[in-house]
Amino acid sequence: MKIAVSGSIATDHLMHFPGRFADQLIADQLHKVSLSFLIDDLVVRRGGVAANIAFGMARLGLRPVLIGAVGTDFDDYRAWLERHGVDCDSVHVSEVLHTARFVCTTDEDMCQIASFYAGAMSEARNIEIAPANDRVGGFDLVLISADDPQGMVRHSQECRDRGYRFAADPSQQLARMGGEDIISLIDGAAYLLTNDYEKSLLESKTGLSDAEVLDRVAVRVTTLGKNGVEITGKDIERIHVPIARDVQPIDPTGVGDGFRAGFFAGLSWGLDLERSAQIGSLLAGLVLEGAGGQEYDLRADTFLKRLGDSYGQEAADEVRPHLKG
Repeated sequence: MKIAVSGSIATDHLMHFPGRFADQLIADQLHKVSLSFLIDDLVVRRGGVAANIAFGMARLGLRPVLIGAVGTDFDDYRAWLERHGVDCDSVHVSEVLHTARFVCTTDEDMCQIASFYAGAMSEARNIEIAPANDRVGGFDLVLISADDPQGMVRHSQECRDRGYRFAADPSQQLARMGGEDIISLIDGAAYLLTNDYEKSLLESKTGLSDAEVLDRVAVRVTTLGKNGVEITGKDIERIHVPIARDVQPIDPTGVGDGFRAGFFAGLSWGLDLERSAQIGSLLAGLVLEGAGGQEYDLRADTFLKRLGDSYGQEAADEVRPHLKG
């Protein structure tokens, strides 16, 4: 299964606050909040939604095609991704802007306060998917993840116009997009992925009910944090998959990207929605145990053991033929 992953490619600056944001926020003073948090740790990691997803897919043995916009400072990052199996030949390089940057502080409750500088990502609106599709002999799925909002809408429209099967994963860009653009993004998607808060935000901004959203997409995947993931669709029974067992949380950055990588890897292997969500949930757990979206090791034997521990030996046996190394 040939998968294109479009979206942000960024450098992550991840910090830790040894306390709780909630203890520093005064409810009736939020309109004039002015705070500085003294952090006790800073790490700089490779990130960006699309890059994290593509990296995770590649660690599971796929050869995803990364589509996004970067700056001329991307050379080292490109080498890292290509060394791990990501096809970067369709990445657009800006002549004037730096690669996007994500700056995030996480507290003891795993709550986050973050800022995102778009930089070269703003040029994603100029990218056409067709050349990449033709280069690899046709995509089975185009995953449209968080990116320049105009670029996301353009990509989904191109997919509809050209008949490319696509998944809509608006993520944090829902906050920047209006209702009409959101509808344009998701309309006709084979999969729609959000977390539970984003699900409510999407419905609020578009004015669509859950049932009306399902009239526009085939499958809706909603991650629920510690409560796992829910999958719904017009022609499928509701599926609920719990989180993986015995995960030791370090940093939540990129956890959702890990889920998506595992979920679509499972589907690419021909596995069903539930099994694919189990793979995604375990990969999300591996991401959570590291500091950054690509700072985890994936060994087939360990992955299969943990998959069996969490979801039963049948799950491990079904996935085993698809994992190597």
